[in-house]
Amino acid sequence: MTLPIFLIGARGCGKTTVGHALSQLQACPFVDTDHWLQEQAQMTVAQLVSKEGWHGFRARETQALEAVTAPAHIVATGGGIILSEYNRKFMREQGLVIYLCAPVSVLVDRLEAYPKESQRPTLTGKPIREEVGEILAGRDALYRETAHHVVDAAASLDDVIAEIRNAMHMARAS
Repeated sequence: MTLPIFLIGARGCGKTTVGHALSQLQACPFVDTDHWLQEQAQMTVAQLVSKEGWHGFRARETQALEAVTAPAHIVATGGGIILSEYNRKFMREQGLVIYLCAPVSVLVDRLEAYPKESQRPTLTGKPIREEVGEILAGRDALYRETAHHVVDAAASLDDVIAEIRNAMHMARAS
């Protein structure tokens, strides 16, 4: 594998979990754009949004994406990274983009089981189930437009990894 692999999808779809597992199997570096951004800024996403607004956070997100993109890296991205046309084009041109797609019910169950409010500030102020449904409805087309492959993130971790590795093999063959 020489191209970077970009994992995109809604919060709670498993980008970080899948990214860690895939990087271990592939023996390559893993980086999460949100974690990288927070380390660089020495603030949580919630603090950054509070201080700089969503526009400022999104600009930092693009800088993070550019900074962490490197050959043979697995990159987990923030759920909203696809809101920028530049980011969508950048990922498609620079690597292999995998959309970890999961139904709202699965996303909500995962977010409720592992709440990280400091890292995942509310986007709408609405209850989590309502917010996730609205956000996914607004972003699903962008995720699909950006992705080279769509993977069912509601499947087992082993199945998700197998599907991604198959996509990587197909990308190498073409």
